[in-house]
Amino acid sequence: MGEALTVGDVAPDVISRDENDREVKLSDFYQDGITLIYFYPKADTPGCTAQACSLRDAFEELQGQGVRVIGVSTDKPGSQLRFKEKYKLPFTLLADYDRAVAKAFGVRLILGMTHRQSFLIKDGRIIWRDLHASTREQAQDVLEVLKRLG
Repeated sequence: MGEALTVGDVAPDVISRDENDREVKLSDFYQDGITLIYFYPKADTPGCTAQACSLRDAFEELQGQGVRVIGVSTDKPGSQLRFKEKYKLPFTLLADYDRAVAKAFGVRLILGMTHRQSFLIKDGRIIWRDLHASTREQAQDVLEVLKRLG
């Protein structure tokens, strides 16, 4: 695993699978507005649930700022779907079980699971990264960055 992408880097165009086991091309999300790609270790664990619910609870506000949210972990599609349904998550979850998305973003793996990191992408480039993303404050952190970036 290489270094994590940094501000100004081109966002990777990777193909993955979503929670419904459908093929997803990341560049399709980069077309308009801002995309938040956030990595979390494992679906339906306490910290990952707090992080996802933070984004769920602020989803309308994030959408109002033009942000699309994409969660990524190494879980299989079925686990991602159960996680999404259980917590009523209104955004896409990628099942990065082959670790292609994590590798493309340079996200570290710990015991085979992705390290908690977040990236904001605009016009196909990284505009912000958080290499130690918060659990309960993830949405607030993103909203504060959006205010600073204008």
